[in-house]
Amino acid sequence: MTEAVLDRAAAETQAAAQEKVFVTLTVADQLCGVPVLGVRDILGEQAITRIPLAPHEIAGSLNLRGRIVTAVDLRRRLCLPPPAQGAPRMSVVVEQGGELYAFLVDQVSEVMSLPASAFERNPPTLPQSWAAYSDGIYRLQGRLLVVLDVGRLLALSQDG
Repeated sequence: MTEAVLDRAAAETQAAAQEKVFVTLTVADQLCGVPVLGVRDILGEQAITRIPLAPHEIAGSLNLRGRIVTAVDLRRRLCLPPPAQGAPRMSVVVEQGGELYAFLVDQVSEVMSLPASAFERNPPTLPQSWAAYSDGIYRLQGRLLVVLDVGRLLALSQDG
């Protein structure tokens, strides 16, 4: 009986290792995912202070419980048109190199576990502006989930 319990636990551990977990978000009607382990916080609309002479994709900075967080506008970073005037934006706070960054997105959806076996490389039809920042994709029911690479999104010296 103990052996059966151990076998089941091993099978569950193996199955968990074969799943990838993402926080899903939407940017210009495109479903995207960032690895959940890198996400530190999800914020609603925030007051953002513009930073003079900052790169175009830097929306500014915001205050998160006393910490200054750089806000990166994913629409600008991905060469997309701005949102409709007055449209609410949310922030996905990620940690990279010990610093916090907030990705401004249109909407945050849910945490999604997906099988690693369903992960695919970027298709050749994915626009270059997306492929440059994507690790790959998942084909969901009628939708494409683009898995974003946080490190590449934050490498602001890269051409967007």
